[in-house]
Amino acid sequence: MPPRLHSELTMSGPEQSLLAGALLGAGLPAEAHRHLELAGADFQSDSVAEQHLREAQVLAPDHAAVLIGLYRFYFYKGRLQEALRVAETCLAKAARDNDLDADWRKVRRSDAEFSSFAAILPRFYLFALKAYAYLRMRLGDIDEGHAAIKKLLELDPTDKVNAGVLHNVWQRIGQVDDD
Repeated sequence: MPPRLHSELTMSGPEQSLLAGALLGAGLPAEAHRHLELAGADFQSDSVAEQHLREAQVLAPDHAAVLIGLYRFYFYKGRLQEALRVAETCLAKAARDNDLDADWRKVRRSDAEFSSFAAILPRFYLFALKAYAYLRMRLGDIDEGHAAIKKLLELDPTDKVNAGVLHNVWQRIGQVDDD
């Protein structure tokens, strides 16, 4: 069954409901929402689904729901370079929306309310950085991915976004798996 691009945009459980309600759905034009729903319904047809996502992007180019829909589409289709470009766009948007430095390396824990689950915009930033870290590692840029993981753990020391899972993967790189 294809992922539902219009409602399961980035996460599951409480993370999804908080972000979806307060950030992702707010201000999204109805026609853009319709295109996101159609993209989810037509997920098996790459060209049709992507066209709907592009139509949504024309209508709401900087809206998180559209960007995350694009990210998930490219990610699940294995188009990781394109997913990375969208993750970078999400990270830049999240930096602007949080009034953070555009360079994630310069962001400090005191720059935003990263530790609060209810602080929607900082959480979006963390999830965008996590996507960036993951894709950098998947695409072979291990050092960049690891640097982003370390930044995530610095910003979110209680690891609410589960960056520790990526850190554990990084630690196992190059080790023989006995399983």
